Amino acid sequence: MRFIKTALAVSASLLFPLVSGFAQSKPELTVEKIMRDPAQWIGTSPSNIQWAESGKQVYFMWNPEKARQDSLYVVDTGSKKISKVSKAARLAMPSQGGTYNRQRTQRVYEKAGDVYLLDMKTGKSRQITATADRESSPSFTADEQRVAYLKDGNLYTWNISNGQVKQLTDFRRGRKPVDPSQTRDKQELFLREQQLDLLQIVKKREEDRRNQQLAQREMTRNKPKEIYTEDKSVDNITLSPDEKFITYRLTTRPANSKIAQVPNFVTASGYTEDIPTRTKVGAVQATYEMGVYDVKADTTYLVSFKGLTGLQEKPVYQRENQKPGTDTEKAAAAEASRRVLMFGPYYSTDGKHGVLVIRSADNKDRWIASFDPATRTVKTLDRQRDEAWVNGFGPGVIGWMPDNKRIYFTSEETGYAHLYTLDVETGKKTALTSGKYEVIGVQMSKDQKNWYLTTNQVHPGEQHFYRLPLNGGRAEQITRMTGAHEVTMSPDEKTLAVRYSYSNKPWELFLMDNKPGAKPVQITNSLTEEFKAYPWREPEVITYKAADGADVHARLYKPANGVSNGPAVIFVHGAGYLQNAHKWWSTYFREYMFHNLLVDKGYTVLDIDYRGSAGYGRDWRTGIYRHMGGKDLSDHVDGAKLLAEKYNVDPKRIGIYGGSYGGFITLMAMFTQPDVFAAGAALRSVTDWSHYNHGYTSNILNEPQADSLAYTRSSPIYFAEGLKGALLMCHGMVDTNVHFQDIVRLSQRLIELGKDNWELAVYPVEDHGFVEPSSWTDEYKRILKLFETNLQPKK
Repeated sequence: MRFIKTALAVSASLLFPLVSGFAQSKPELTVEKIMRDPAQWIGTSPSNIQWAESGKQVYFMWNPEKARQDSLYVVDTGSKKISKVSKAARLAMPSQGGTYNRQRTQRVYEKAGDVYLLDMKTGKSRQITATADRESSPSFTADEQRVAYLKDGNLYTWNISNGQVKQLTDFRRGRKPVDPSQTRDKQELFLREQQLDLLQIVKKREEDRRNQQLAQREMTRNKPKEIYTEDKSVDNITLSPDEKFITYRLTTRPANSKIAQVPNFVTASGYTEDIPTRTKVGAVQATYEMGVYDVKADTTYLVSFKGLTGLQEKPVYQRENQKPGTDTEKAAAAEASRRVLMFGPYYSTDGKHGVLVIRSADNKDRWIASFDPATRTVKTLDRQRDEAWVNGFGPGVIGWMPDNKRIYFTSEETGYAHLYTLDVETGKKTALTSGKYEVIGVQMSKDQKNWYLTTNQVHPGEQHFYRLPLNGGRAEQITRMTGAHEVTMSPDEKTLAVRYSYSNKPWELFLMDNKPGAKPVQITNSLTEEFKAYPWREPEVITYKAADGADVHARLYKPANGVSNGPAVIFVHGAGYLQNAHKWWSTYFREYMFHNLLVDKGYTVLDIDYRGSAGYGRDWRTGIYRHMGGKDLSDHVDGAKLLAEKYNVDPKRIGIYGGSYGGFITLMAMFTQPDVFAAGAALRSVTDWSHYNHGYTSNILNEPQADSLAYTRSSPIYFAEGLKGALLMCHGMVDTNVHFQDIVRLSQRLIELGKDNWELAVYPVEDHGFVEPSSWTDEYKRILKLFETNLQPKK
């Protein structure tokens, strides 16, 4: 449910002076000023960093001209000169990505729906396909003699030496046509035999038809089998290294699922137009099967996953009220195995081994399993079980070690995401990293001797780049600047292109040698002079103890000359699983600027990484399981107590605000902790979790029909009678994420309860993430007015 805001760029070269040094000349912040189009008054960060194959240039998207859209720029790594790439030059460039051959002398890629082969030595591309259809997902076959690609949902190969194209699969939607001669209906069979006996012309034409069929089969014997999928869609088509088998995934989507419609009132047509969005949590979900096409036998099979360890194991919450030997227990045991979603197979380079990554539909299990396409045998190699939910989506990090016997992957087995290897022959698992920190990014070096990792080992609020020996050992820290580093290595891995930012220094592009202690050289300077004129604060990253003894990380903004019993505001970041109490430039840059404005007015501001936030391990992540608005809210209550006890804040003058998940917490705070928070602004907030989407919500609260208690105690609409303080609610009317219906239902509830200390501001043209500066301005003027009216001393 994350509300993702555009990360805006500003200069990292400016060392912002202390606020006190600008007491006389510091520009005044206003809501109208900070909510303007950020590209026009702040600047735009470099993004999409990509190296040229030669390693002599780095390409990136940038917008120093304040144009309507970002443009492609390039920096020469020798001279450090930046220039804008012309449209003609950009269109002639090979696309990024694709797949290299093992010697990295060739690369295949897709561009504008066609497939190309790039020769690395000459830098010239050869166009493989040129059709009106889209060809995609190009890769080399195991022998590297052909290029495999997808077209119209089928797999093809193109021979590099002679250009021959071969179709390997023939998936067809619908049912296979029935041969009338194969009917089993007794009445139809009688009539058919009667016709053949009585009428010679019918008999002759039937014989001609059969002969024609036989001749056609003979002519097409080398063509792939026609595989009819009925109403199922096909994806994840994978060719085995020996090219004897093709695996694929079949998806059956539920029929007649009710889709929520969001009405759009401001349209070009003048009519209200409905926007189809999604189902709600608990609705019937898609089911998945895995098929194998045996090319030589021209036969298809389905793969069984019933042998997976613990596949039939029900989650604890479903077993809590079951007594041994009861009918309920017996019925539960008799239920079919849990549904699964499979990824892969991923084959070793020598083609001797294959593995699958498999997730249960309830996301409480993730298996890594060996897979043999010839026998369709699936055997558990590793099982990660979490009674809350397994982190992430899709296959995650997975790959093969150089010995072709071990795989590598990440797991939260110890409570933190770390890197492991596992021998698929012996089952031996080895942890390559360990400790109370998270491995965030993983990449194997091209010489296959080292790992390059991004972790938060130094501090949960920092992200650094490391080099680690392939089989584990001491990791070398390469980046050193306090903050966060997004690293893209040069083709020879000798130079790093680094997008770096600090708390009050937005993202900029740096170049540095790939070795510890190397000095980064700043390439871009993106801030406008107007933005640089204000001394943006560096929030202090603090920790405090929650009521249950846990350490809570937070950002603290303090007035330079704080007054006793001053007002305070607590900000609640969105998304739930997101981190904001860190030492790099926040995606919540508008809120960051607003917090500077509040501090100028004498407020203390606290921004908390509450229970459920990212960056602190499994236990912190799952601390909200089956009760959102529980520990995540109590962390904010404990933060309010901290403000009063340590930072001279009047406990009667504390406000709270946030958007999306932050709006939800604000509502829970105002409804269930009315004596703690005097005012709150809930923006685009979930008011009833049974109306949100399935993927996010079912992980945390299970399904409403199976765990109604979790939904009841987690949904603000059930606690609205507790409202005492002043409440502002803001919501976009075309919000396709948290639907406008959410806030309408809560408004009706407040009306029926006779509450009169609330107001609702609606934004007719805004989705979940606001776009228009006028909407941002109106919203934050209302938030400021709410706090100024209810938290400042009466005049």
